[in-house]
Amino acid sequence: MSVSFTAAARLVAEREVKVLVRTKGFWIGFAVVVVGLFAFTVLPNAFGGGATPVAVVGSQAADAFGSSEDFDVRQVDDVAAAEELVRTEEVEAAIVPDTTGESATGVRVVALVEPPGEVVSALATAPPVDLLEPAEVHPQERFAVILVFALVFMMFGMGGAAIAQSTVTEKQTRIVEILVSAVPVRAMLAGKIAGHTLLTIAQVVVLALVTPIALRLGGESELLAVVAPALGWFVPFLVLGFVLLASMWAVAGSMVSRQEDLGSSMGLVMMLVMGPYFAVMFFSDNAAVMGVLSYVPFSAPVAMPVRLFAGQAQAWEALLSLGVLACSVAVILLLAARLYEGSLMRTGGKVALSKAWARQD
Repeated sequence: MSVSFTAAARLVAEREVKVLVRTKGFWIGFAVVVVGLFAFTVLPNAFGGGATPVAVVGSQAADAFGSSEDFDVRQVDDVAAAEELVRTEEVEAAIVPDTTGESATGVRVVALVEPPGEVVSALATAPPVDLLEPAEVHPQERFAVILVFALVFMMFGMGGAAIAQSTVTEKQTRIVEILVSAVPVRAMLAGKIAGHTLLTIAQVVVLALVTPIALRLGGESELLAVVAPALGWFVPFLVLGFVLLASMWAVAGSMVSRQEDLGSSMGLVMMLVMGPYFAVMFFSDNAAVMGVLSYVPFSAPVAMPVRLFAGQAQAWEALLSLGVLACSVAVILLLAARLYEGSLMRTGGKVALSKAWARQD
């Protein structure tokens, strides 16, 4: 009795999901991600960061600021020296004499990108605040969001290795010979990718729901308003990026016949997972490089949401990048199907790409 392609793919997908969710490693890994997210947002505020370094210029500024164990007050000679300490981030802010007559306290606060609420609230009367490099998002918050996006993409991308392990296990135990007698090879590939993609979507949705909770608990409600749009874009980018990598993980597993040989075929896929992480982390401050990375299929799932978060990209750019990624997924899936079909039934060591492409009669 023949089974339709869709029904066969659905059966394989159900099998993959059931096998994976029954493993302790799946739940432990996801629990670590969720707990890590809450720890990343809540613990810094819970434990604090010690005394806040502040520079002051002149006795009037020092008197207006007063003394507190919560601040590390550094006396400097002039305003230029104080601003230099702020620019180099050696101090959180500087208290300098007000020469404009706008301040009731006779002092002004100099900060880098945003008003230092802790410093301003420590003064008896809130003085004017001058920002040297005003920005919508604080550099530390921007770095944190970039780090989380990149880490999540890398972890889910590496999670696709389960597809390769599943495939090579079926080859090594000769179960694949039974499966292909009832299920078309391409339906097996489609089912494996669909099953693992559904699990990824479910995990991403959970993360998208708990992230606002974690940010509110961490006192980052203002950051939530900025990161929410980027998070909304990150979900479809991550899903398409996972499908792209999943097809390559499946091919990596089909190219070998033993678990011991799997490492020799996974190198390229691991580079395509790790590469975007390091590229985005190293070039996050380079607008030109990030612009290029946001249109490269393997790095776009991280680079484009980061650019949207930083206010460096418009919605039409995200749609264009998403379109390029979707087209790339379609092409890679076709190539992967050809290689998977040509290598799945070959045994006796690693299969050469040329033989896999030529298929097996």
